[in-house]
Amino acid sequence: MDSYDVVVVGARAAGAATAMLLARLGRRVLLLDRDRSGTDTLSTHALMRGGVFLLSRWDLLDRIVEAGTPPVRQTRFDYGTETATVAIKPTLGVPALYAPRRTVLDPVLVHAAVAAGAEVRFGVAVAGLLRDGSGRVVGVHGRDRTGAPVAVRARLTVGADGIRSTVARAAGAATRRLGRSAGAIIYGYWSELPVEGYEWFYRPGHSAGLIPTNGGEVCVFAGVPARTFANGARGDLGDAYHRMLAAATGGAGGRLAAARPPGRLRTWAGRPSFVRQAHGPGWVLVGDAGSFVDPLSTHGITDALRDAEMLARTFASDAAGDLDRYARDRDHAVDPMFDVVDRIAGYGWDSDQVRRHLLELSSAMGAELELIAAGYRAASADSARAASRLAPNLAYE
Repeated sequence: MDSYDVVVVGARAAGAATAMLLARLGRRVLLLDRDRSGTDTLSTHALMRGGVFLLSRWDLLDRIVEAGTPPVRQTRFDYGTETATVAIKPTLGVPALYAPRRTVLDPVLVHAAVAAGAEVRFGVAVAGLLRDGSGRVVGVHGRDRTGAPVAVRARLTVGADGIRSTVARAAGAATRRLGRSAGAIIYGYWSELPVEGYEWFYRPGHSAGLIPTNGGEVCVFAGVPARTFANGARGDLGDAYHRMLAAATGGAGGRLAAARPPGRLRTWAGRPSFVRQAHGPGWVLVGDAGSFVDPLSTHGITDALRDAEMLARTFASDAAGDLDRYARDRDHAVDPMFDVVDRIAGYGWDSDQVRRHLLELSSAMGAELELIAAGYRAASADSARAASRLAPNLAYE
């Protein structure tokens, strides 16, 4: 049976980033995923500043830019009777925001994990966990795409396998918080649609977003409460999508009528946000496996990258990894966003209320960015102190 320091289940943003960072710290890491390499996944693509900051610090942002991901230098909020445009000011070395397709972002992270020394196996469906006599998790078992059994032992098992996480279920991870609201969205990729940065639309009972991404396309989503979607939007999906967009955007100033609509639509029927127990004996959760906030926050990818960074940071300062510290740091970042995102996803607001909610969410994202950046400043200070202690000896070498 193969044995590793860490086995990571799920090779999307959270899992691939975690595998990369732990491999860079010298851990022997195996990254598993049930899908084929490079496949797409549901996503609204938009990276917030914390996510872009981390990609930059990991020396991966250039690869996202080189793939033709357009820079986002402003965000426009449209409330129907009023609009507001906010410039993206360069902060912490982040000159712009980006919204890469997952067929761009995920492979960049996987390739970086491999370059760092991680081993990657696609087409392996993990079915459950291995345990020792004390009940501690010591690895995973499953099957590869040929049906052959796979068993891997590891000192730490990382669940990065999404909201329906097999690792979370098998480990018995408790739900620490559960939201009351859920939003549903329909989205597709439009071409010949002029946009300048992110554009968010809010009307009572409706929302929409225009997100420029790779290939000159724009990811356009339309959102409603999940109960509304369940009660009437499922018949003719295309008709429902265009009705929802019209209600949320009023046609976006005629731009949608002049653009080329998508040939395929994707849907998210909605589910309440949650925060799960972050870790237990021999296991830990990152990304949507551990905490999920409604997609209307457009914060899921940033959450995934943040969790990877916070987990790796505990191993950088402690060879065994302080999982209690990781849980505290994750909850400190998630908790301020949780309630406000739940209110936004409930659609029980008018234009004045949603503006206040968005300001509160922006403040929470700013606090998260400071939490992430503070870790880098602390690490730099530690490195400087270590260098100063070594300096007298190095002078004589």
